[in-house]
Amino acid sequence: MRVASSLKTLKKRDKNCRIIRRKGRVFVINKKNPRFKAVQG
Repeated sequence: MRVASSLKTLKKRDKNCRIIRRKGRVFVINKKNPRFKAVQG
């Protein structure tokens, strides 16, 4: 899981990446390729 201040570029790394909000945090998740996970922080 990568921690980044901005998720805009991390979202573009793969076409299956989705931005999701959970408990006040913003995540990038990817069901097809989980190594593209990221959290904003």
